[in-house]
Amino acid sequence: MIQINPDIPMIALTATATPKVQSDIVENLDLRNPKISISSFNRPNLYYEIIPKINKDDTLKNMAKFIVQNKGKSGIIYTTNRKTTEELADMLTANGIKAVAYHAGFDSKLRSDRQDQFMNEDVQVIVATIAFGMGIDKPDIRYVIHYNIPKSIKNYYQETGRAGRDGMEGKCILYYSHKDVAKLEHLMRDKPLSEREVGNQLISETVAFAESGVCRRKILLSYFGEEYEKDKCDN
Repeated sequence: MIQINPDIPMIALTATATPKVQSDIVENLDLRNPKISISSFNRPNLYYEIIPKINKDDTLKNMAKFIVQNKGKSGIIYTTNRKTTEELADMLTANGIKAVAYHAGFDSKLRSDRQDQFMNEDVQVIVATIAFGMGIDKPDIRYVIHYNIPKSIKNYYQETGRAGRDGMEGKCILYYSHKDVAKLEHLMRDKPLSEREVGNQLISETVAFAESGVCRRKILLSYFGEEYEKDKCDN
């Protein structure tokens, strides 16, 4: 077995590691007495809001109204499936909002073109699956909307984290319904048992986050092992 010279300095980097993942990194890389440096997970410029998704038509009206009120500001809408990205993009376009869909079913040229449209502000909104986001560093995204509940808190944190990278205000809106939770659970049914158990645990954590009456910022930070010290939470 090839071993790394123990005298060679090593650094391990990750963006959103829970305490469990941090310990796994140390163990799997066989790090000895590592110096662990963790910056705060708190994004004070982001505002988190959960809105019940009771009626589809009302949800679409609410979402379109919010985007119209933020005319000219860039935003991302995340959905769980490809079909919905196109339906929502068409709905927004019909309401006078410049929007395009983005998912892995499009060929690479079309995906690249639509990404460029968004980055260059030729379109205001990009409606996407999780295929969109890796390597995206547009600093002035003012809002991230989740039309469906994400599969995990980690995914939610990473996706909402694409808002407000310039330090200015960013709004993170999640439309929540039990039907969406049931769909996620249904997608897990054919997975191996161990994968189902992990997946269902992640879904349960996200549901608890969405349904909690506790400060959501506090829950997010706690998930990554950080305390929120403020006595009063704004969201």
